[in-house]
Amino acid sequence: MTKEQNLTTINEPIHISPFPVFLVSTDGLLLNGHFGELAYATTDIDELKFQPITETLFTMLNTDELETILKSEQSMCFQNIELSIKNNDLIHSTLYTKPVIYQQKQAIRMICIPTDAIRLMDDDQQNLIDLKNGIQNSFMTVTLDNDGFIVQTNQRFLTTSHWTPKRVLGKNFWQLFPTDEENVKEVKQVWKTIQNGNIWQGAIQKITKDEQLYWVHLTAIPMLSQNPINNRFFFIEQDITNEKMLQNRLEKIAYIDPETGMINVHRLEQVITQMIEEERHFSFVYLSIDKFYTIKDLHGDFAENSLILEFTKRMKMYFQDSTMARINENDFVVITPLPEWFTHGFLSYLLQHPIYNGNVAIPVSISGGITRFPEDQSTFAHIMKASLATINSVREAGGDNIMSLSNASHKALSRKSIVEKRLLLALDQRNLHVLYQPKLDLKTKQITSVEALVRWEDEEIGVVSPDELIPIAEETGLINNIGSFMLEKACEQAVAWKNAGLPITVSINSSVREFRDKNMAKSILETLERTGCPANLLQIEITEKFALQAEAETGIIKQMRVLEDEGIVFALDDFGTGYASFRYMQLLPISILKIDQTFTNTLLKSDKSRQLVHGMVQFGKSMNLTIIAEGVETEEQQKLLESYGCDAAQGYYISKPVTNNEISNIIK
Repeated sequence: MTKEQNLTTINEPIHISPFPVFLVSTDGLLLNGHFGELAYATTDIDELKFQPITETLFTMLNTDELETILKSEQSMCFQNIELSIKNNDLIHSTLYTKPVIYQQKQAIRMICIPTDAIRLMDDDQQNLIDLKNGIQNSFMTVTLDNDGFIVQTNQRFLTTSHWTPKRVLGKNFWQLFPTDEENVKEVKQVWKTIQNGNIWQGAIQKITKDEQLYWVHLTAIPMLSQNPINNRFFFIEQDITNEKMLQNRLEKIAYIDPETGMINVHRLEQVITQMIEEERHFSFVYLSIDKFYTIKDLHGDFAENSLILEFTKRMKMYFQDSTMARINENDFVVITPLPEWFTHGFLSYLLQHPIYNGNVAIPVSISGGITRFPEDQSTFAHIMKASLATINSVREAGGDNIMSLSNASHKALSRKSIVEKRLLLALDQRNLHVLYQPKLDLKTKQITSVEALVRWEDEEIGVVSPDELIPIAEETGLINNIGSFMLEKACEQAVAWKNAGLPITVSINSSVREFRDKNMAKSILETLERTGCPANLLQIEITEKFALQAEAETGIIKQMRVLEDEGIVFALDDFGTGYASFRYMQLLPISILKIDQTFTNTLLKSDKSRQLVHGMVQFGKSMNLTIIAEGVETEEQQKLLESYGCDAAQGYYISKPVTNNEISNIIK
């Protein structure tokens, strides 16, 4: 019996089938068929007759699959076949094929059963089918062979990418991505990852057939076979173009100065941080327009609307191909690898290209600072601080210059930054400690009060002197934290001495910055109550600078009065070295006057010094103030001060600053 005699003879397709059925010649042409109950398949079957099925019905079939179907002598089943219907839409199907005789010639009968019309008895297999159907219906999918050529896609991909099945099958997947350097690098990483058998996931830019850019979130999954030739790579893609566009718009709002088009300080920090991570050398050029607000007053609307634009135009012309940022209204930054002599040339460039308001040239000058990475500073914050310090130095010298700080200045700034960082840690971990320096009553020769002094020895940077610590703390605002720490320790210690039968008054130093906090008096009183410390055992020392500023701020005076009413005594520290004013002596509740050690040190060196100190004592006495002399280092100084009527002495002759236990021993 011949092969043809074994084949079923069919005169017409089975029109009663609810599924699409087609009869195909052995050379791949459609002979007859129908779409069954696919209501959305409106294409007339007669229009497709005698056309290649790979161009009409099965546009996603690859050459190998088609050849297998046409030459097979047995019935076959193919899963995950896509049937093309109207508008190139695709239906995921299972395809059953069987060789038959049609009109006395060998043909192939093809039955397509849509995947969603089949349920399997095996739950695990059905779950996998449902999962794949869900992916195909929700995401774009692309399947690649082992060499990266496209062997299958779904309708969602075709719709988004503007490809047709005929055009995209057999293309290399590289053709789906832009060809710029950054994207090529990204795609290489994707291919390398999946070639190594790993999943790649992330956002990536792609390109449509008509070269329109779009973004997808891609999950690239390797499906490896024992025979590498049969390896497949499955791409699952979600279109995120709208989200990316929104993100870009928000970033532009967040990171771009709308007036100049330059990046702002937030974006600048990101750029600098990345350059530092990549160890790229650069110069950070900070430029500030001198007397900007004076120019605005003189030139009105022009300065308001056009001056900055004209200035930044000149920046962009001179520093071409450099990153530029606007820091605030009149400050800018240029990131450049160019040498310093070129940067200095910008001053001459501005003179040669003046900015005009009508026919009047506006005299624009700038103060600039150059900070280099890595030679000068090593972080964005440190670079900014160095730049601002440089600008201040230029302005103090008259402006209209661009300069760099010396190595010594950069080292000092770096040290300051380290101290700030370590101080935050020290305050958090309460690593500061307190020493107490006694004050000797010159009448009774008894120790009746001490001054609490902060001391700090850091395990990383060593001992930090008060002269270094306090200015940094005041500048950074950490002086408030130190003040709170010292207040609590002083109150606790005063209570401990009182309970031991030693009613010693403890004085602490306070800054005007602390008293600008409207709750300062309340906080002090709450600490006294919490620690059980009587108010009369606490003294607060202020400087003449504090007193001068407090004189003009009624809120500070009011808080001082509240504390005085509770029994707290105020002392004017370092008298004679600051801003002397008889007015604040009247306004502020000062009970103690402390003569600064600079006068005590020269007491025995000249008659004028002795007359001056004697006059200070007499002045204080005339106002019923208690007079304390600081910096007493010899017996002669103490005796002379005692003869002048000084009430108490403080200094190394009496005792250096010591621990609380040593104070008890000194008194005993």
